[in-house]
Amino acid sequence: MTATEWKAAPRNWTTTLMFALTFLAALVLVPWYGFGHGYSGAAWMWFALVLCANELAITCGYHRLFAHGTYEAHPALRLVYLLFGGMALQNSALIWSAGHRIHHRYIDDPQRDPYCARRGFWFSHIGWMLRNYPSGEPDLGTVRDLQQDPLVMWQHRHYLAVALGMNFGLPLLLGWASGDVLGTLLLAGLLRLVVSHHLTFCINSLAHIIGTQPYTDENTARDNAAVALLTFGEGYHNFHHMFAHDYRNGVRWWQWDPSKWFIGAMHGLGLASNLKSVPWFRIQRAILETQFKRAERELEHQPDRPKIARLRQRVAEEYAAFQAAITAWTQAREQWLDTTRRAMADRWERSILQSRLKELERGLRLQNRRMRVLRAQLG
Repeated sequence: MTATEWKAAPRNWTTTLMFALTFLAALVLVPWYGFGHGYSGAAWMWFALVLCANELAITCGYHRLFAHGTYEAHPALRLVYLLFGGMALQNSALIWSAGHRIHHRYIDDPQRDPYCARRGFWFSHIGWMLRNYPSGEPDLGTVRDLQQDPLVMWQHRHYLAVALGMNFGLPLLLGWASGDVLGTLLLAGLLRLVVSHHLTFCINSLAHIIGTQPYTDENTARDNAAVALLTFGEGYHNFHHMFAHDYRNGVRWWQWDPSKWFIGAMHGLGLASNLKSVPWFRIQRAILETQFKRAERELEHQPDRPKIARLRQRVAEEYAAFQAAITAWTQAREQWLDTTRRAMADRWERSILQSRLKELERGLRLQNRRMRVLRAQLG
């Protein structure tokens, strides 16, 4: 399909009117009522709580549970995700997950990635939903597992009723209970919806445009702490696109990822299980592989001088040590898994292997520091 044909894609009037009218209504009605009547503290409280519920339903539910299967959830928790996910007005979990899996499969392909960041901020943020682009057509063949989930299919079949009931019924109920019906409807209903939309859309746009790429530079995904603050932890997007089946996005303990913490809390309450996480060695390996690729690219453009020759030699030595560490870790990991599988495996033997794996992980962390020093010298 040519660029002209892409631009001529038919307008999706449903999404265009929804985004335009809700944005304009929030821009006009929310301040009008605020200056004329004022909002109660309860209305602002419900705005914050419902916004958090919507965002966590998308990040923990639609994204990390349904789209990627990074953990398993109790039916009660799945139902909550589906109700508040429907309230976020981002389509059913089935359609959302189908599009997202296609995004991961064809990331940065302008013809097949539904919200390809290479087509610009506007397109990846919201433009891809305003026209019926071919790449936006959901392929339900990618979500056959979800089609076997009765709760997911219930929400899909009754999506309109769920969306309307949650967007109007819940704010009206909360407003009636707190004595500020219209104020709560405007804040927890209207303003919350617009803010929720654009916070989520930042994952498709800003998280592919601004930030660092410590784990891979083979796609546009970025890690950005500021975007993570806006998106409930989804801003650590470079990690996510490298390790999509990890339930965490902010893998470091200090990184802002309330979605990870919420899933952990649900695990503690017995509502989530089988949390998938990537071994730390594989994370360090990805970081170092990216460092080596960048060092090689930088060395290609350096003149032949004695200092550069020494740096090339050091990089080659570090790479040889890196390859040896990977081989040793793979062998130790296989041996550890083998002893774990054996019912009569000796605990002492397993302990020795665990210590060896930890030693190899420490070695990669030290090598990562050495590579940063080397690249600083190149710079």
